[in-house]
Amino acid sequence: MDKSYNKTLYACFIGYIVQAIVNNFVPLLFLAFHNSYGIPMTQITLLITFNFGLQLLVDILSVTFIDRIGYRASMVIAHICAVMGFVFLTILPDRFKNAFTGLMIAVAVYAVGGGLLEVLVSPVVEACPTKNKEKAMSLLHSFYCWGHMAVVVVSTAFFHLFGIENWKIMACIWAVIPFANMILFTKVPIASLMNEGEKGMTIGQLFRKKIFWVLMIMMVCAGASEQAVSQWASVFAETGLHVSKTIGDLAGPMLFAFLMGSARAFYGKYGERIDLDQFMIASSILCVIAYLCISLVPSPVVGFIGCALCGLSVGIMWPGVFSKAAVSDTKGGTAMFALLALAGDVGCAGGPTVVGMVSGALGNNLKMGFLAGVLFPILLLTGIYLCRIWDRKRNLPASNVWEQE
Repeated sequence: MDKSYNKTLYACFIGYIVQAIVNNFVPLLFLAFHNSYGIPMTQITLLITFNFGLQLLVDILSVTFIDRIGYRASMVIAHICAVMGFVFLTILPDRFKNAFTGLMIAVAVYAVGGGLLEVLVSPVVEACPTKNKEKAMSLLHSFYCWGHMAVVVVSTAFFHLFGIENWKIMACIWAVIPFANMILFTKVPIASLMNEGEKGMTIGQLFRKKIFWVLMIMMVCAGASEQAVSQWASVFAETGLHVSKTIGDLAGPMLFAFLMGSARAFYGKYGERIDLDQFMIASSILCVIAYLCISLVPSPVVGFIGCALCGLSVGIMWPGVFSKAAVSDTKGGTAMFALLALAGDVGCAGGPTVVGMVSGALGNNLKMGFLAGVLFPILLLTGIYLCRIWDRKRNLPASNVWEQE
């Protein structure tokens, strides 16, 4: 690989750290918003829904303009939105009579940046002339986990040393990272996903491919398998380890993120020696076991261990599906990556929702909700086998499995 593209990869790695900052910093400030501005907690939690909802909308709309303005311009815009969103976070709540309005505007701006990054970063890495793209993709996605951990640890340490009332300083500090990476993206080389003169598939063309729908369902299940457990990791830490809520909030999500990142980093380092399908199959089976530990074993400690195993098992799912889709057809283009990102986000939102709805229907029995959630890794496992059957049936290389029957 041209060594100049190493800088492109580093910029993309930082891009996922920016994505982690966008998604995980503001939830740490909910109590500060409540105390400083008198906003009800029920209203404050809408910021998360609004953030991810707007990112979903950006996933859809990005197909219409990214290829027109180019990946470099889109990357710069994404980072500008992230910077402005965090700056607005420190200014706008005090400028509006209703502080919540200012918070919503700030979240809207950085959510646009987060949504663009989710669509852009993976295809930019895929386009880089690397020898083992699956390896690079897995390593890329591990940086979201390291970013998530850094946001929690650094922010918590800052608040402990200087007080939560100085959160605006911390917000400005985090804004430095997307600002610096924006400058980096104005200089690094960015390769094209398409050969010269070629165009990526349209949404309509993608929808006519049977295998694309299988990959979309796999992506939904990847997001659902991950978030259905990670959203409840702190609860299992509190009940299983009998620790305070603060320690539980750190121990549960941090351990989950660490093990998920470790699985991605492991494949990122040794991916050339490991068959991606076999690794995804083993991970899906481990995920099923983790869900069964959480839902069927009465010991809360075993439940917490199940949460940790789930973090390890879901690590390869999201980047693995991206890699399988990229290998399946080099002409998938921006539309393919945008729709897969959309499917993943739907899974991230739907997984915890399914667990919650089933739990509520069965007398708030959370374990039964997780038992229903075991369907997600099982469907993902089924999707992997369907892809393998299609490959063997046609005796064709992976690049041709998109041919319609």
